[in-house]
Amino acid sequence: METADPGMTSGRRLIRRHSLTVRLSHWLNVLCMTVLLFSGLQIFNAHPALYWGQYGADSDPSFLSLEAVEQGDAIRGVTRVGGLAFDTTGTLGVSNVDGEPTARGFPAWITLPSYQDLATGRRWHFFFAWLFVVNGLIYLGYGLLTRHFRRDLLPTTDEMAPAHLAQEIVDHARLRFPKGEKARSYNALQKLTYLLVIFVALPLMIATGLTMSPGFDAFAPWLIDLFGGRQSARTLHFITASSLVAFVVVHVAMVLVSGVFNNMRSMITGRYAIQTEPKP
Repeated sequence: METADPGMTSGRRLIRRHSLTVRLSHWLNVLCMTVLLFSGLQIFNAHPALYWGQYGADSDPSFLSLEAVEQGDAIRGVTRVGGLAFDTTGTLGVSNVDGEPTARGFPAWITLPSYQDLATGRRWHFFFAWLFVVNGLIYLGYGLLTRHFRRDLLPTTDEMAPAHLAQEIVDHARLRFPKGEKARSYNALQKLTYLLVIFVALPLMIATGLTMSPGFDAFAPWLIDLFGGRQSARTLHFITASSLVAFVVVHVAMVLVSGVFNNMRSMITGRYAIQTEPKP
């Protein structure tokens, strides 16, 4: 769908790029993922360490931990990754709370609530987790019924050619983005990334989250075996969530460098401006 644009003589045309369902699900996902991240870090702070297998207690070795180590009359934050240790005082392990150094995995400014309260963090996390799941199911149904996935996200054979993908990687690294008619649709890298997030990362994050629930384990005990134990599921949940945060950071960066106003307008109103040949 195309509409006239006051900038038509300067070579711009507005096209309809995002449907209402896509836009609403996108912004609801932004809200849900933000709350899930902050409340998830609050939950993680109750025991800021990751393990692999069925167990995970103070006597079991962790491969990642955010610790508070006493040093005389003071404490310092130490982040351990395998056999490596890093001083992260003030950020991880130990951060200031009301002006005093306090043992905390993640600092107060990035957890919900800011003060240490596992029960409240769990309530925020579970409510928005189910809202996130319901929103995802609606989007999934929409994508299948309207052929949105096949039409807009499935790469063509030509787009999957190694030479084409290599050229897109080079263009992105040089901040060269599609112009004109090519900007009507997602490029191959976008399509592959969105498919990976929608059909791999998000289902894995949801499944590992459910595995950590004793109540759901009673309903589907095979999930624990599938992920190699509840602690393994917790670790995979943390890693998957971290990968989604990395995706969001890159996604926002691409929005900023490729035209923040145009991109934001397309995700709010659905209309996206593409460059065309100027008319006399």
